[in-house]
Amino acid sequence: MVKAVVGANWGDEGKGKITDMLAKESDIIVRFQGGANAGHTIVNNYGKFALHTLPSGVFYDHTTSVIGNGVALNIPILFHEIQGIVERGVPAPKIKVSDRAQMVMSYHVKFDEYEEERLGGKSFGSTKSGIAPFYSDKYAKIGFQVSELFEESSLREKVSRVCEMKNVTLEHLYHKPLLKPEEVFQELMEYKSMVEPYVCDVSLYLWNAMKEGKEILLEGQLGSLKDPDHGIYPMVTSSSTLAAYGAIGAGLPPYEIKKIITVCKAYSSAVGAGAFVSEIFGEEADELRRRGGDGGEYGATTGRPRRMGWFDVVASKYGCRMQGTTDVAFTVLDVLGYLEEIPVCVAYDIDGSITTDFPTTCMLEKAKPVIEVLPGWKADIRGIKTYEELPENCRKYIEFVEEKIGFPITMISNGPGRDDIIYR
Repeated sequence: MVKAVVGANWGDEGKGKITDMLAKESDIIVRFQGGANAGHTIVNNYGKFALHTLPSGVFYDHTTSVIGNGVALNIPILFHEIQGIVERGVPAPKIKVSDRAQMVMSYHVKFDEYEEERLGGKSFGSTKSGIAPFYSDKYAKIGFQVSELFEESSLREKVSRVCEMKNVTLEHLYHKPLLKPEEVFQELMEYKSMVEPYVCDVSLYLWNAMKEGKEILLEGQLGSLKDPDHGIYPMVTSSSTLAAYGAIGAGLPPYEIKKIITVCKAYSSAVGAGAFVSEIFGEEADELRRRGGDGGEYGATTGRPRRMGWFDVVASKYGCRMQGTTDVAFTVLDVLGYLEEIPVCVAYDIDGSITTDFPTTCMLEKAKPVIEVLPGWKADIRGIKTYEELPENCRKYIEFVEEKIGFPITMISNGPGRDDIIYR
């Protein structure tokens, strides 16, 4: 059976923990999109880890971790990550890398930095991991696929061609040092030596695994609202964050994805620029940020303080619908235990008209939150194992959110650890 774990909102919903938990019952965990520009924070028996490229299932010795063709593969980062977890006592993970995955080059990272610098105040708040230049090249058909590393003569020729194009931009737009074809070729040869032992026809591998009845888990990065088509364009990422893309980014038939677990936070947070209707500021935001997540709401990759807000019904209902949600995993509920009252954004007011449907970006910029206030439960709910044991107002909050978004909340996370989970 194939399941997907994806985000309902802006990313940072707590997918790493849910994936780590579901990986226990899985044979294969697949990353199917995105790159090292976002991370998952995971707390388990080995310690606390921030993963950027490795799938979150690497901590189990019965699993195989797969980097799908849809991933922006930064090979040095992948290798530092593997070394980093092994040095901390985690058994060496079994890893397969798609021969159709494409590689993030060091010049992609530079182009990302140069462009943000050029845009100044109008920048996209990129993590400067080379992701947008990488995907631009992939769709302009001048990216490098892992399989091309094994055809050196045609690779050399392509490197010269690509450098020629890149150097025009470097010289005339950015006024930065030019690329040298020989250096780019050497970089690719270094990547080849690192990745060679792991290269595999991933789509075929997964096809055979499905025929054998293996449990496959697809792990998405970021969330619905960062999707390039369906998100808050242009403040989005460069690859589709939707479960539907799992079929493409891993090379699976779409009808094989039977369960879509969409992770949704009990409040809102976002990293980077873009419309964020339920956002809060000042002391109110600082307190939620300090108490939030495990050790506060700061990006797993960037360390940037996340923007904070109350739960947004409109964005979450839309995010779940776009994912094709079968189950909602509701996370960081324990964080809200300090509040007397909990505001929830239940609708948007756009130029005087009230809507619960998520609009396109230009309308979103004008939206004001319509707030409904629920009573808090003023208690620490960590350690509670069953739904019935939760305080009444806590259950009411969950049921209110569930009714408003229209998708079943079947898992509730009430702490950062692997076992802090309540099944409903």
